[in-house]
Amino acid sequence: MRAEWREQGRALIRGASFAEEETAGLAVPYGPSTLPVREAFLDRAFECWIHAEDIADAVDYPYHPPSPGHLHELVGLAARMLPAAIAGRRRAGLAPPAHTLAVAGAPGRSLHLEVEGSGGGHWHIPLDSPAATALPGAEVAHVALDAMEFCRLAAGHVHPEDAAAGQSGDREAILDALYATASLSRM
Repeated sequence: MRAEWREQGRALIRGASFAEEETAGLAVPYGPSTLPVREAFLDRAFECWIHAEDIADAVDYPYHPPSPGHLHELVGLAARMLPAAIAGRRRAGLAPPAHTLAVAGAPGRSLHLEVEGSGGGHWHIPLDSPAATALPGAEVAHVALDAMEFCRLAAGHVHPEDAAAGQSGDREAILDALYATASLSRM
């Protein structure tokens, strides 16, 4: 694990240091996939924060969460990764198939993800295809979570069915989104 962590860090630094223009969008190898440099750095910041919080908890050391603006960036990254995570779980047979396959860019069913508190926001997550357009009018479910709880879920620290503070609508869509969020953790 440590060797992979170091290699990812080196790939991030190499990607950022050799880029001349549009560094934020440059794709770098990141574990089993690639991410744009900006998102790879956000993901690394997320992991560092979660691991630091774990260590601080273990030794009873006070540790503060990221600032609201930074927390919003981390939550937004996880929300942007959800459509691909949902699709990946379906391909792996870990989730029921999509109701319909939406054409790329076409509207499809969506889940309204409401992340409350400092750093929160609202995201509409496409459910039937990662490339579909998620519109509020196509919402079939709504999930509300606290920002810190959402991050702990994305880090694999909370069981998906214990995470949502509020939920309404299609139960299958809600569980798909919650389990996909938990699958974002590489732990």
